[in-house]
Amino acid sequence: MACLGVLFALTPEQSARLLAGGEDERVREVVAEIEEAWDLPRVCELDKAWDALHRCLTDGRLQYDNGHFPLSHAILGGRPLHEGDDYVVCHLDPEQVRAVAEALAPLDGAWLRRRYAELEFEDYDGECGEQDLDYTQAFFPDLREFYGMAAEEGLAVVFTVDQ
Repeated sequence: MACLGVLFALTPEQSARLLAGGEDERVREVVAEIEEAWDLPRVCELDKAWDALHRCLTDGRLQYDNGHFPLSHAILGGRPLHEGDDYVVCHLDPEQVRAVAEALAPLDGAWLRRRYAELEFEDYDGECGEQDLDYTQAFFPDLREFYGMAAEEGLAVVFTVDQ
């Protein structure tokens, strides 16, 4: 799962359309519409760092809903909306977003550095080390700010990654 991850803060209308999506093809159509809008303040690009960030925010494994809520929901948590293996779509409602934002707020680069060093990173597509950590840390402030903004505005969030 080493492709480019993106978080989108959703309007209530976008969230409702996505949750009503049904089949994988329809979910992908709605996500494509959200991506086309690309409302920059409501987008958080995580590039390939999403993998290491998820591991650091959970128990070190790349799985859905592993670790402890609310940090476990920042990337691969919440409600999975796509069943196929080639695409990931995970939806968080505004209450979950608020909890994630509150849990992320006190964390900083030093915390991420310590957490990264503690983990085994089994089956990791990246190459663990100082360069990977620096790359991962570069995306962490944006992740925290994004969730803070989404929580403040009472928005749902969707994480997407094409595998």
